[in-house]
Formats: sequence, C-alpha cells, structure tokens
Amino acid sequence: MTNSKERTDTRTTPPAGPLATARERLRRPWYALFAVCFAQAVVLLDTTAVNVAVPAITTGLDTGLTQVLWVINAYLLSFAVLLVTGGRLGDLFGSRRVFLAGLLLFTLASAACGFAQDPGQAIAARVLQGVGGALLTPQTLVIINQMFPAERRGAALGVWGSFAGIVAAAGPTVGGLLVASLGWRWIFYINIPIGLIGGALVLLAVPRMAGRGRPRIDIVGSVLLSLAMLCVVYGLLEGESHNWGTVWGPVTVPALVVAGLLVLGVFFLVERGRQEHDPLVPFAVLRNRNFTLMSAVVCVLPCGLGGMLLLTGLYLQDVQHLSAFRAGLLIAVAPLVSVFIAPYSGRLTDRFGGKYVMITGLLSFSGGIALIAALIRADSGASATLPGLALVGVGMGVAFAPASVVAFQDIDPAMAGAASGLFNTTRLCGSLLGSAAVGALLQTQLDRTDMTTAIRITYLLPVAIMLAGAAATLAVRERPAARPAEAAAPLPGPEATSEAAGG
Repeated sequence: MTNSKERTDTRTTPPAGPLATARERLRRPWYALFAVCFAQAVVLLDTTAVNVAVPAITTGLDTGLTQVLWVINAYLLSFAVLLVTGGRLGDLFGSRRVFLAGLLLFTLASAACGFAQDPGQAIAARVLQGVGGALLTPQTLVIINQMFPAERRGAALGVWGSFAGIVAAAGPTVGGLLVASLGWRWIFYINIPIGLIGGALVLLAVPRMAGRGRPRIDIVGSVLLSLAMLCVVYGLLEGESHNWGTVWGPVTVPALVVAGLLVLGVFFLVERGRQEHDPLVPFAVLRNRNFTLMSAVVCVLPCGLGGMLLLTGLYLQDVQHLSAFRAGLLIAVAPLVSVFIAPYSGRLTDRFGGKYVMITGLLSFSGGIALIAALIRADSGASATLPGLALVGVGMGVAFAPASVVAFQDIDPAMAGAASGLFNTTRLCGSLLGSAAVGALLQTQLDRTDMTTAIRITYLLPVAIMLAGAAATLAVRERPAARPAEAAAPLPGPEATSEAAGG
C-alpha cells in the first residue's frame, strides 16, 4: 500500500514524457544561446539597416533630412540614456522577464514605426524602440554568463560575437533589398515576425531567472543618470551639425556636455549614500579592477571601429567614386572575417585566459587600420583597402569575446545586470566619441590638404586609440585557469534560482 508521502511525491512530481523531455533538451545552454541571439537580431538588424533607408524615408514622409536624421538619433538617444537602468531592472526583476519585456516593446514600436504617417510619429516610435532595446540588450550578457560554466563561457561569447557580426554585416544589404523591393516601411515590419519567433524561443529555451524578493527601484539615481546621459549623448550626436557651437539661445554643445558631466558627478554622490539600498550602480562593480579596465577598453573598440568605417566609407565613395552599395559590400569584408574568427577566439580565451588574446586582437585591429592608411592613394584603386580590412576583421573577431569574459569573471551574479548596462553604455559612448573625434580631426585636415591625405592622417587617431587599449589591457590581473571540477559548475543562476523567480 502506498503511504501518504509517496502519494504526495507522485502528485507534485510532473510525469516524464515526450513534452517534458523536449523541454529539458531545449533548456540546454546552447539552445538558450541561439534563442537569445535570434531575439537580439531585431535590435542589431534595425540599428544597421535603417541608415540605408534615409532617402526613402525622406520621400515617403515628405519631410527634410534633419527630421529624418532624428528618426535615427532618437533611437540612439533613448537607448544610451536607459542602458544602465535597463540592466539594473534585470537584476531586480529577473533577466529573462526584462529581456522579454524589452523585446515585446521593441516589436510593438517597430510596428508603430512602419505605420507612421509623419516624422513626429516615426520619431516617437523610434524613442520607444530605444527603450525596448535598452531593456533587452544588457540582459544578453547576463543570460549567457549565467547559462554557461566558466570553461565554456568564452566559446559561447565567441559564437554570440559571430552572430552579431553576421547580422551587422547583413543589415545594410538586407535593408537595401527591403527598401528596393517592398519599401522603407518593411525595414520595421520585418522585426515583427523576428521578434515574435525570438520571444517564443526565449520562453522555451531560457529558464526563469530570479530577481529580488522585494526590489526597490532607485528612482533618484535613474533620473540623475538619465539626465546626465541625455546631455552628453545629445551633445555628441548634435555637435557636428551645430559646428560644436550654439544649439539654441545661450546653450552650446560644450555647455551641454559639461552640464552632463556635472550631473554625473552629483549622481555618484547620491549613489554613494545608497549602496545598502539597491543602488542603480553598485560600487562593488566599479571596484572590480578587471571590469573597470575592460569597460574602458571596450570603449576603444567601437571608437576605433567607428572611425575606421567613417574614413573608409569616405575614401571609397568620395575618392574612388564607388556607389554606397559597392562601398558597403567592400567594407563588409571586416565583419565577415570576424564571423569566422570569433568562435576560435572564445576557445583560446577559455584555454589561455583573455588578457593576451585581447591584446593580440587590439594589435591586429590597429595594424589593419594602419595598413589601410599605408596602402591607399588617390590612384591606388578600391582594392587597396582589402588587406587592411581583412586584418581589421581578424582583430574584431579576436578582441570582442575576451573583453566580456575578463570583465564578468568576478562579477556577483546579483549585480550582473547593472554591470552589463555599464559595459554596454561605455561601448556606445565609445562609438559616439570615436565618430565625433574622427570627424573633427578630418575637418581640420581638410582645411590644410587634399581628401586622400586628410583621410590617411586621420586614420592615425583610431590606430592610437586601439594601441592605448592594448596598453591598458596589460594591467588586467589574470585569474588562474579553473580546474575541471570547478569549471563544470555554472554561476549561481537560472537552475539554482528558478523556483524563486516569477517569469
């Protein structure tokens, strides 16, 4: 006769069957990685594809270039302002839940962008897209770090980097095809099926991840940091169009940036007094030497990349007179090469540590940019850029995965969302700073010499930035490689905490 305990066990343990087995298989880490990468594709694809649709959007909405450029900038602004807040919300409410909320908002906002009838509606929808992207993006690194044990994390981040490279490389081409065949609105409509399928995959493959039992949102900190980022990012976005002078009335671009930095100082003073009460930025994250160093280094990667892309695009179109499409195909050599390199970079990081793999990537990156500068001439032909672009691709593939591995190897999982938000914010600011600095230096050189010479000289700035990043990486303190028994255990994460999570 079966006793009561056995009857209770029978009732509370779900029966094993085909559905349960399939669910368990889907929740293996590599399925979760694919689900997260696929879902994040909506953000990556939209970021690179919209730029090619600017002329079509200008005609379709019967507006001027300035307003259409704000269709792009409104997204970047809201995205940058809320990245840290989005990351921290993942810590408080659970990474999967916030990821799905961001994906849903991004997908709905994409539909609104497609249906927009005037520039105001399009800009408002793009702001909402930025909010969705800021909620979703920081959770990606958190989910990967929690799903994979230390011994396989580098390989996972390498695959993630390859996927991002594929989407980034395909974005302009896909965008051009959609605009040419179906119209500019389909650049946004395409996000709807991708978002819905991606959300379903994440629900199936990614376990629930617990947030805090009684989370307290740092409203004052969020407002102060958002205001600081708004001033700084707006200044960087609008600086060139206003010749780094007056924006309106007595307000100038330098004044906006300085005001943003002052508000940032006030933010840190406020956060200092909140460290025991769910702060927006836990100072324990900033005190982590490797995280802080890698946050600075990951800032130089897009800074150098953005400068290289701007200068190479100008050379190919203005000096070699290639069409935008042909120039884009040629420049795509770099991200395409990185796609094949990144998984091997992750495995090398798992085996030997990230420090010297990272330095190798940064040196390859800077060497590729220097090679482009050395080979291009007014009469050299567009193909002169290919050896340098290939070497840049090697550097991209090698450098991106170890940066994330080194940065997060000692971060408390309870603070991983805040750390990811900070990490992604510095990356975005690096991209904006790189474009602004390279643009300013190029303009100065154009006042003195011809276009080709000005571009060659300006290439030296991203080279110097990448070399500075390699020098900073030397200060990283490597942790001894994990023993097999230790490496096999994942970070405290979804499996250990799923019962306490709520979605």
